Amino acid sequence: MEAVQDVLHRAFAESGGLAEAGSVAARLLLAALLGGLLGYDRERKGKSAGLRTHMLVAMGSALFVVAPSFAGLSDVGRVIQGIITGIGFLGAGTIIKQHSQEHVVGLTTAAGVWMTAAIGVACGLGQGWTAIVSALLAFVVLAAVQRLEPPEDDSAQR
Repeated sequence: MEAVQDVLHRAFAESGGLAEAGSVAARLLLAALLGGLLGYDRERKGKSAGLRTHMLVAMGSALFVVAPSFAGLSDVGRVIQGIITGIGFLGAGTIIKQHSQEHVVGLTTAAGVWMTAAIGVACGLGQGWTAIVSALLAFVVLAAVQRLEPPEDDSAQR
């Protein structure tokens, strides 16, 4: 037990102490909660990328921003560019073209995962209010705007 305490003490002492650890934890927790909000809507609708996926994407994006920022690296913009590109590829994997040319599924899931990553980046940068407002707006789009769309034509899916 003493060895674990020694390792933790050195890790926190080298990285800026408990205040920094608290800041990192708060950013990651906010990312998880906001990603979970969007993931909950997708999970409730039975979509492939649900609660856990959105939480992990948001936390991962936040961590990719937090770690270099607290390590003193100055070019976080390049990290953010990598996140945007990587999540784009992840989202592309969720898009499936079905039998008819007009019927493509997964676009909303891909966009939701991409938005979740952006929210995670905002959390990682310490832009909590930006992340909260963005997540709430995205949730409204996912939960409420669907009601305004015309119902799908079942014959197009055959």
